[in-house]
Amino acid sequence: MLFDSHCHLNSDQFDDAAVAQLVETAKEHGVTCMTVPGYDMKSSARAVELADRWPELYAAVGIHPNDANGATEEMYDQLREWAKHPRVVAIGEIGLDYYWDTTPKEVQFEVFRRQIHLAKEVKLPIVIHDRDAHGDIVRILREEAAKEVGGIMHCFSGSWEMAKDCMDMNFMISMGGPVTFKNAKRPQEVASKVPSDYLLVETDSPYLTPEPFRGKSNQPAYVRYVAEKIAELRGMGLAEIMQITTHNAERIFGIVHQTGVKQEG
Repeated sequence: MLFDSHCHLNSDQFDDAAVAQLVETAKEHGVTCMTVPGYDMKSSARAVELADRWPELYAAVGIHPNDANGATEEMYDQLREWAKHPRVVAIGEIGLDYYWDTTPKEVQFEVFRRQIHLAKEVKLPIVIHDRDAHGDIVRILREEAAKEVGGIMHCFSGSWEMAKDCMDMNFMISMGGPVTFKNAKRPQEVASKVPSDYLLVETDSPYLTPEPFRGKSNQPAYVRYVAEKIAELRGMGLAEIMQITTHNAERIFGIVHQTGVKQEG
């Protein structure tokens, strides 16, 4: 079985019928669990709703850096309330994004720090969005002692040196579709070196579709192609990568697979 640690089935382009089909197709390809992260209040609410309705789905809730403008105390209170839900397994996706010039860095810093504080308060791991902000991500995680809860570096795009810094702070390294791209030297280096107990796989669907479907809409079923590429890079069997990454996802999210119940603390 496989665990897609990050897929946006809460995207506006997926109605209930589409979600049902995507989940069924994923199961046919051996993908039995998926985490759906929020990126604003609407998508976080949708993630919780979907996790309530499909036993294969879990939710994360959070405010993405591109949606950080206008964050209010009421929003943080709502995230705190959602965090009590048994199907909510992380705070995220949160972090920094310097690619899109939509939110001042100072605002991104403040909202990022507040959500790290919240994650520590509710004792949930953090799902990190990092785009062109590697140095500041590591600095803030270190300054805020995020190691206390740890989490996931979603669709990791940094260097091997950064990966080591993140793992030292109890963050897992999640590889997505880009690791399958022909010229993806840095992701492939990282995927080949990450210790087995820090490795995760994801799709970030409907984005970042892996080969051989690049250019089409991504879906959780395609996480298998990410796992296959990593198995090839590491000289391991696919079944072993599937087992390792599923166990790691269950561990970081505090999920007991047999019961689908979140572990306490």
